[in-house]
Amino acid sequence: MKSNRRKFISTAVTGGIAAATLPFISCKSDTLPSTGQIPSTGQADVKARYAKLDEILKQPVLKKELFPNPVIIESVELLRYERSFLCRVRSKDGAEGMSIGHMGLSQLAGVFLSRVQPYFINQDARELDLILDRIYIYNFNFRLNGMAFGIPLSAVEYAVLDMLGRIANKPTQDLIGELTTPDVPIYIATEFRELPLEEHFAKIKESVAEYDTRAVKFKVGYNWQGTTDIHYGGVPGKSEKLIPLVRETYPDFNLYADSNGYYDVPNAIRIGRILEEYKYVYFEEPVMYDHFEEIKEVADALTIPVSNGEQDQSFVHFRWSIANDGLDIVQPDTYYFGGMIRSMKVARMAHAFGKTIIPHTSGMGFLYAYILVSCVPNPGLNHEFRTLDPAIKFECPTSPLKVINGKFKVPAGPGMGFNFDPEWVKKHKIVTMV
Repeated sequence: MKSNRRKFISTAVTGGIAAATLPFISCKSDTLPSTGQIPSTGQADVKARYAKLDEILKQPVLKKELFPNPVIIESVELLRYERSFLCRVRSKDGAEGMSIGHMGLSQLAGVFLSRVQPYFINQDARELDLILDRIYIYNFNFRLNGMAFGIPLSAVEYAVLDMLGRIANKPTQDLIGELTTPDVPIYIATEFRELPLEEHFAKIKESVAEYDTRAVKFKVGYNWQGTTDIHYGGVPGKSEKLIPLVRETYPDFNLYADSNGYYDVPNAIRIGRILEEYKYVYFEEPVMYDHFEEIKEVADALTIPVSNGEQDQSFVHFRWSIANDGLDIVQPDTYYFGGMIRSMKVARMAHAFGKTIIPHTSGMGFLYAYILVSCVPNPGLNHEFRTLDPAIKFECPTSPLKVINGKFKVPAGPGMGFNFDPEWVKKHKIVTMV
């Protein structure tokens, strides 16, 4: 089965072919396509894969050579105005960078102030790779994981990269990679899983009609975080009806399905077979995100590519899944995972074994995810779009910041490429420990 899903996704990514036209390949061969991948032959080979991935993780991402002189961080501030958060970083030479913080900082401001902010003060921003490694390895990874640490850390990392880009007069993508995708193809992400079939489908159609794209993702299963139904049985048979209904309505769209870990292995495989029948592009989080052996079991049983990673907390998770050929698409969330540099390392690991990256996004994080996508060597077919938050007041001289012909032009100005309204920034107050 592995060769089939490898060939399936390779065709989709390199050829840009819509899912509706993708052929399924015979299941008889165990030979991997010639994409530079190391064929899996047993425990010795897995060790070789681990060694290759470990070497990739050691390679720095930030191009330190662009900065001949130290850039010493003098201050790191968390700013708040109503429901928006900003992070502002300043160097001792007067350079400044700013980022949009995740809404989760309303709950995680204490972690930002007590665990992240002090660690960056007086550090040389050119050593950002090393700072990120040390803050995880030696300080907090054994006590704080996932969103609790990634959200505060990513806010600072984005601001530091913004500052460094402005110093070098280069966009962030030139600091951490090579431009591959200046215009990112998008898909519309929809929710509504708690609704009955007819209402759910109507909402999907409303979302598709709102944007200029031919790609959409919707939820299967019923694992909804807002439910008050402790049994959350959902509507039996709903997903089984919705999958063909969406395909029949959008015969030439790239379609994606996400269960957010709802299924066990047998049912994930059962739903996966239906997705295969209707030529969906990939199946996201078919079982719980950290059940890596079970994700691999599902992936090995299916021809449709399997994706995972939005909730992953460490390189170890991705390392295992890639080395053991347990998924096809890596999906770190640049907010949750602690920023672009760490996510770029995941992309590099995936690329070494013929896999792609389609970052998960949350809130305004899609802007940062697109900057990452624009400079990774292995971007996927479409990427998650979220609506711009009208509460964030900023302008972008190099991008209209809207979807045109199914694509989003990535900001290309210095730093992150967008500038905040100074008067709006002044309304923010510095957040301090109580």
